[in-house]
Amino acid sequence: MRLQIVPVLTFIIFGVISFKVDAQSKKFIEFSYDQGPIIGNNKDWADELIDIIDYSGVDVRIGWRSGKNIYYNYINRYPSYGLGFTSAVNYYKEIGRPMGVYAFGEFPFGKNDFDRKLNFSYYAQIGLGFNMNPYDAETNPINGFVGTAINAHVHFGLKASYQFSSTLEGFTSIGTKHYSNGSIKKPNSGINFVPIALGLRVNLDKEKFNPGTKPDFPPLEKRGIWNIAAYTGLKSYDVGEKTYFRGGLGVNYLWELSYKYRGGLGIDWFYGAGAKERYPDENIGFFDVNSFAIVGSWEWKLTERLYMPIALGVYLSRAHYNQEVNGFYERIGVRYRMKNNVFAGVQIKAHKAKADFFEFTLGYTIPGKVRKIVNP
Repeated sequence: MRLQIVPVLTFIIFGVISFKVDAQSKKFIEFSYDQGPIIGNNKDWADELIDIIDYSGVDVRIGWRSGKNIYYNYINRYPSYGLGFTSAVNYYKEIGRPMGVYAFGEFPFGKNDFDRKLNFSYYAQIGLGFNMNPYDAETNPINGFVGTAINAHVHFGLKASYQFSSTLEGFTSIGTKHYSNGSIKKPNSGINFVPIALGLRVNLDKEKFNPGTKPDFPPLEKRGIWNIAAYTGLKSYDVGEKTYFRGGLGVNYLWELSYKYRGGLGIDWFYGAGAKERYPDENIGFFDVNSFAIVGSWEWKLTERLYMPIALGVYLSRAHYNQEVNGFYERIGVRYRMKNNVFAGVQIKAHKAKADFFEFTLGYTIPGKVRKIVNP
């Protein structure tokens, strides 16, 4: 299934980091238990499922925090990365027992104070969800949350931790855990939990984490760059209907705002196939299946080559038959830019947090001339 490309790409991209883990990285294992409500969508079937389902889950994570004293680590407050596994405790015939494998990133708040016992951070998990009982018109008609047994696993949240010793830390977190197939197959309202977790981190390296003083920063080259990207994906429009191609092109001009961020504007074009097949009796015109938008783009640089694209687009024209239901859309994902300026990644395009389709992206960056050099 094409959906499996989402976690595969994510593991490849985050795997680039894992292969570069050096002796200065501090490795750890985390165990946690979480519990929380499932969020509905004001539908009768969703309310019925909420009354049935009592969510609780367990997580196991293996990670590392790079102590390499370079400026990318410093500006992101020496983040942690790793891989994890999650599972619901209880099985329900309506949704199964959702499980997931994922890559994660955890980013501390505040100044780089490594003697502090109490710490706060935010985190993101992206991976593969499985072991679910999807919608079936005959055997499972109540489950409008997911139409596939395999889905994307996405989890964002906030975390507070306390260091008891050099080996042991306790933590609590709250976030939103989401399972969705990105509208590859309907229905796809998505399973949304709001888990509150309690857990322990066991540090495998007893040495104190202290990368040292602030590293040397290179001069910041203020320049513009052009990103030219091709988006490809799949989308189902109605329950029981087959999947059709979705895709498009994007051209964005971004400016180096800081060591950590780029920002700019661009234009997106989207195309949806299958309208004539789905509506054989209607006169389908060009603008019924093609849409155009102005998009504000943002890049959060995690390393020299790994970054998160974040965007907000406003439609100049919406394709009536492509289910572009709002006048604006959001985009968030992960990309990796290679040394030859080719980049690849995966993003989710959504309307008010409701998935439109997963964008599997391949593109090229054209660097502009250096207009200004800012010394640190």
